[in-house]
Amino acid sequence: MSAININKNNFENEVLNSDKTVLLDFWASWCAPCRMVVPIVEEIADERRDIKVGKINVDEEPELANKFNIMSIPTLVVMKNGKIVQQVSGARPKKAILEML
Repeated sequence: MSAININKNNFENEVLNSDKTVLLDFWASWCAPCRMVVPIVEEIADERRDIKVGKINVDEEPELANKFNIMSIPTLVVMKNGKIVQQVSGARPKKAILEML
């Protein structure tokens, strides 16, 4: 399953009400480090059926970026039961992202 595009309309259903752990990738198309993380995030989405992976474009969803106090991108957020359990900024290798989960 590929990563889901998250927006303010589907955020509650896809993230807050998810029965799975959710990995969120806050990104923008103009961000070079974000483009390095995208294939890794997509790979994790394809490999890990036990989690949900979502992508949030900060330019298209400023309210969600604000809600999470996103100051730099890429930022990866892990949520369980609607609560943030981990949040890191900057590009990370796949191993480091998997360790967050």
